Amino acid sequence: MVALAFWADLLHGRAMYIEAIPNRNSPPAVLLREAFREQGKVRKRTLANLSCLPAEVVEGLRVLLKGGVAVPSAEEVFTIERSLPHGHVAAVLGGATACGARDWFAAAPERLRKLLLAMVVARIVSPASKLATHRMLSDDTAAHSLGRVLGLGQIEPEDLYRALDWLHAAQPDIERRLARRHLVGSTLVLYDLTSTWLTGRCCPLAARGHSRDGKRDDPQIVFGLICAADGCPVAVEVFSGNTADPATVAAQVTKLKSRFAIEQIAWVGDRGMITSARIRNVLKPNGMDWISSLRAPQIAQLAQEHGPFQPSLFDERNLLELTSEHFPDERLVVCRNPLLAEERARKRSELLAATEAELATVAAAVTRARNPLRGSAQIALRAGRAIDHYHMAKHLALTITDSSLTWVRKTEKIAEEAALDGLYVIRTSLAADKLEANAAVAAYKSLSQVERAFRSIKTVDLKVRPVFHYSAERVRAHVFLCMLAYYVEWHMRRRLKPMLFDDEFIDSAQADKPSAVAKAQRSAHAKTKDATGRADDGMPLHSFRTLMQDLGTLAYNVTYTALNPKAKIILTTRPTPLQEKAFALLGVNPGRTQ
Repeated sequence: MVALAFWADLLHGRAMYIEAIPNRNSPPAVLLREAFREQGKVRKRTLANLSCLPAEVVEGLRVLLKGGVAVPSAEEVFTIERSLPHGHVAAVLGGATACGARDWFAAAPERLRKLLLAMVVARIVSPASKLATHRMLSDDTAAHSLGRVLGLGQIEPEDLYRALDWLHAAQPDIERRLARRHLVGSTLVLYDLTSTWLTGRCCPLAARGHSRDGKRDDPQIVFGLICAADGCPVAVEVFSGNTADPATVAAQVTKLKSRFAIEQIAWVGDRGMITSARIRNVLKPNGMDWISSLRAPQIAQLAQEHGPFQPSLFDERNLLELTSEHFPDERLVVCRNPLLAEERARKRSELLAATEAELATVAAAVTRARNPLRGSAQIALRAGRAIDHYHMAKHLALTITDSSLTWVRKTEKIAEEAALDGLYVIRTSLAADKLEANAAVAAYKSLSQVERAFRSIKTVDLKVRPVFHYSAERVRAHVFLCMLAYYVEWHMRRRLKPMLFDDEFIDSAQADKPSAVAKAQRSAHAKTKDATGRADDGMPLHSFRTLMQDLGTLAYNVTYTALNPKAKIILTTRPTPLQEKAFALLGVNPGRTQ
């Protein structure tokens, strides 16, 4: 410090600077120079050689020459009061704003607007219960910078529940806004249903029904998701847990016609959803079109009507288009997938063999010398469990007496089923000039995008469960909140594709397939990404979740100086090259902390 003060007195008021001059194989020469003007020209001269001074002294002198104040160490100037994960908050908040999330909540009371936006962002950043989210957002228990960036301050759990109640009331308006953006002018709408279990028994929507999660003993809710043709979520509806799939279609048709004012659109749903009864009673009376598929008994009936579907009947795309008197005003597209046929034949053979092995164990118990199994009722009970284990009762004929068990395969039934291996039939009311056969098959297979949304909402990213709410309104609002979070994530994924394992050229890869029946293939570019784990620029690739974790390492630091401890200074850490790339793709500046 004495040396710095000496140089400061010596150099005060003079236009000087420090320059490092390369010195061949030796360390560079550090020179103190002065710039001055002589006869209209700028000249410079060397005043001193500073190469012998320590690097920190030279750096302090640089600061003095630029008008700053040199200090012994940064710790004596800045004190970091708090450091919070920030990068993932900045990314998701920027993504939500770009999606128009602030407009969704513009009609809410001012206090609730920021809180609703925070709840959507928090569901992506760190999904948790409302009580845990309250602790993450509150200033004194914050787990990330979201509460500070939005200026929430101290909040109470009741504030989140009030925001949830407002969201439930505003759901029709927000969905109408999304429908205008994504469904107007569209031809297709994707619809599918899933279930999730509830915690507790007080919610009136909780009921036992068919569980898609294998939780047969727990009460559940059912919710249906409406997506645009590209998989973007538009609306969600929650039903009682014992609601059958087809029973939900009427409510969704009414929603599109009355709430969204969409008169003509084609519904894409699976065969359990869009049944013949729903087509006859709901879709046709409302002037709606549909794309679905036939069930196995209907395919068998069609095969009897038109004769066996021999491979020679199909074109080079493995498609066969026909009509049937049982399905008036509909086009039927029979699809043949040889790979699927081989897989079904293999599986049936293995299940039959496994069932017969279990039956052989029962037969051995009947014929053993010591304590044999006796009585037709007891033998039938054991044999019934064996054939029901792999659902092969339809292919085996049992003969049971008080002291014997024999069985034979139903070869005719097995042959009839084998004749339909690899076949499925798409049904649609759209004319060929509106949707040709190959496009109809592709549209039906696009339901996988809704299944991907369910997977993200339920398990991978947003974790809709466990659901702790008791009132039906808050359960519905909670599911809608998760849908809005997935809407933001869906748009973020599209922008971040160069950094993710997602296929950037999936449309061209699908277009290169010989037929929509063929198995979906990733593009050559995506296969390269899978093999190397690197993007085109050599940077490592991420999943969406691990990218959020990487961005979260960029910190939001609350600091102050010894000169004025009450004045807080916000400093964000410098982003890594990978983080800079993510922020650039999203169009987000992580340094903007308000």
